[in-house]
Amino acid sequence: CAAGTGNLLAGLTNKYNIWASTLDIADVNVMKDRIKNGAILLEDHVFQFDFLNDDFTKLPQELQNIINDPEKRKKLVMYINPPYAEAASAKTVTGTGENKALTSIDNKTYNLYKGFISKASNELFSQFLVRIYYEINNCMVANFSKLKILQSSNFKDFRKQCPAQLLKLFVVPADTFDNVKGKFPIGFFIWDTSIKSVFFEIDADVFDSSQNYIETKRIFTYDSTKYINQWYSSHYDLDGFEIGIMNTRGNDFQNQNYIRISTENNFNHTNIITENNLLVSSIYISVRHCISANWLNDRDQFMFPSSDYEKDKIFISECLTFTLFDNSNNIRGTNHTNHWIPFTEEEVNARGKFASHFMTDFIKGKIQPEQQDDLFGGEQKKAEPMMFSPEAQAVFNAGRELWLYYHKQPRCNVNASLYDIREHFQGRNDKGKMNNKSEDAVYMGLITHLRSTLKVLANTIAPKVYEYGFLKK
Repeated sequence: CAAGTGNLLAGLTNKYNIWASTLDIADVNVMKDRIKNGAILLEDHVFQFDFLNDDFTKLPQELQNIINDPEKRKKLVMYINPPYAEAASAKTVTGTGENKALTSIDNKTYNLYKGFISKASNELFSQFLVRIYYEINNCMVANFSKLKILQSSNFKDFRKQCPAQLLKLFVVPADTFDNVKGKFPIGFFIWDTSIKSVFFEIDADVFDSSQNYIETKRIFTYDSTKYINQWYSSHYDLDGFEIGIMNTRGNDFQNQNYIRISTENNFNHTNIITENNLLVSSIYISVRHCISANWLNDRDQFMFPSSDYEKDKIFISECLTFTLFDNSNNIRGTNHTNHWIPFTEEEVNARGKFASHFMTDFIKGKIQPEQQDDLFGGEQKKAEPMMFSPEAQAVFNAGRELWLYYHKQPRCNVNASLYDIREHFQGRNDKGKMNNKSEDAVYMGLITHLRSTLKVLANTIAPKVYEYGFLKK
């Protein structure tokens, strides 16, 4: 089913055992033309069929005989590359738009099974699978689809209502397929629906778009876990001194670009950062950014960690360092007081006095977070100066050189943030986007060195992301 113009059938050679259906009659005609030119199919086995609406009595009689026979169904393989369209869009998620009209909910299968599989019913490919599961039960299913069938919380009910044994799985980049955009994995699944087994994890072979084997990746479900945003929300603080805003969204790598610190609160997926949750916020931003997003980890979920991280003061100080100097720090010092300057005036030869010494005072232990006992465990303790690893110190040293050079500029902003400094040297293009580079060679050398030390620090933090349970491995 969903055979398209027949490309999916490549490699299948017994034409007497192959049937091909698709929704579009034009695609049916293409397949029949290909048969005339030598394609290994029988013309009477190629037919138009609306899998989400039509009754199975419309199928060729020989195929009906197989579907209606419990013994013959044991040898039946449903081979499918269903459409990926879904009713929801990015605008739906953010509350600025409506579901795509007639995309996934204007068919009989949706209306029949939406009560079983809940939110998964918004996906066309899940509608194909649920109909196969309940109406052609105990067959084998081989399908291409996104990994959300295994990992997404929206598919939790689907996994419960359609338990089957996942025998094999390999994944490839989405753009391996024609006209598919985006950097995410597409899997090829082989299911035995006669074995009622709820999925938990599997080792999948990973291939690139040129069919080269890359590695084996363990794919997990997250049905029994809590997510990182639940952990972070447990540290929300409405009573402390506001120093910034955390922008949060989703629990996976595909939302990485939305995770940033800023001074503007649009009250959409945001949280106030105060002296009481600064360290937790730094851990949150570091964990979400120290490992680069790529097509393979795109759907990996960040989780509610164990409490072991609370005793690792070096890990916590490394996360604060990463947060201060990473590009996800979008704090501005133009229209707001900048509480994120990581140096004193003397350290950078500032042209004037800073409006805030919050960050250096915090690092020196002069500011007492009210929730420090919750973060580190045990009784409330007097704040002490933070200790930094050699990797974190290298980042501070590189950052100090950048601030020193900036404060030599005649039109510098005394209270400039890292974002302001980057904007000063890199400027913006006609569309208002910050340029990637600067014509100032000294600045480029300094920012390159800073990013190099930051990458080393990120590699130091990354193993602890797995150790403390923020990610599964």
